[in-house]
Amino acid sequence: MAGGMVKSENTNTSTYAGLGGWLILPTWLVIGFFLLLPVGIMLIYSFLTKEFRGGVIWDFTFAAYDQFFFDRGLFGDDPAKIEWTYIKIFWRSIWQAGIATIFCLIIGFPTAWFIATRTGSNRSIWLFLITIPYWVNLLIRTISMKFLIRDTGPLNEWLMSMGVISEPIHMINTNFAVQLGLFYSYLPFMVLPIYASVERYNFALSEAAADLYASRLTTLRQIILPTVKPGIIAGCILVFVPSLGAFLAPDLLGGAKTFMIGSLIEEQFKGNAGNWPFGAAVSMILLSLVLIVLTYYARQQSKAEQG
Repeated sequence: MAGGMVKSENTNTSTYAGLGGWLILPTWLVIGFFLLLPVGIMLIYSFLTKEFRGGVIWDFTFAAYDQFFFDRGLFGDDPAKIEWTYIKIFWRSIWQAGIATIFCLIIGFPTAWFIATRTGSNRSIWLFLITIPYWVNLLIRTISMKFLIRDTGPLNEWLMSMGVISEPIHMINTNFAVQLGLFYSYLPFMVLPIYASVERYNFALSEAAADLYASRLTTLRQIILPTVKPGIIAGCILVFVPSLGAFLAPDLLGGAKTFMIGSLIEEQFKGNAGNWPFGAAVSMILLSLVLIVLTYYARQQSKAEQG
């Protein structure tokens, strides 16, 4: 009987031998059509010339990238100076995404640990509660957040009714509001990968460390964190990358002082007055930053596997 099972498995393997390329072809077609083709079109547009009344002229140039990095005056004939406006927007976006990632990690790690240490039925309930927000569109959730924290919103009214504050706290159009929006939007992206790592963690290691008189902090730092490190890195990437290009939270909860990369790109594709080549160039620069982050993540994963 065992010989028959082995023979059957060998027959199935030989049936699909040499078909690996054809089986993966649909995946490559989807990736090529919905990812590589749009990115290629965006790359081409980033080298085109903006038409005065909108649209593009098929004249290839580096003008869009030059506009991002250099300021040549109103008529373009002044000596080139570094254009700090867009660089500051990129830096602000990186800073906002980094802070949001840190906050999500601070809250997400103990949350994931708590869920992973529950019993089966309770664990399912907590996972269900974590994923509930994704049943509602992100735009609706962001608008709801704006309604909640506005000067005359329920949060300020409740705090004043409790006597905690005497006048409303201004939160809309601030960095705090943007951070709150990013944190609320992407916290589950941090919790779920860490939960998956903690769920596979062997708790006997913690018990052994306790038997050897290791403190909880030492156990956390030298045993738990190295073990669940892949989940932490994955969670940080999943929060940082979408936060970097977010535009709903900055647009709806922030203001001019919280302008981020996503908002800058969105503005370039609005109406006939938009600058499509410049928007495409900014998109490609953002994509380059994301690829750098993902490359770093891949190297960290490779080091973790080798270690």
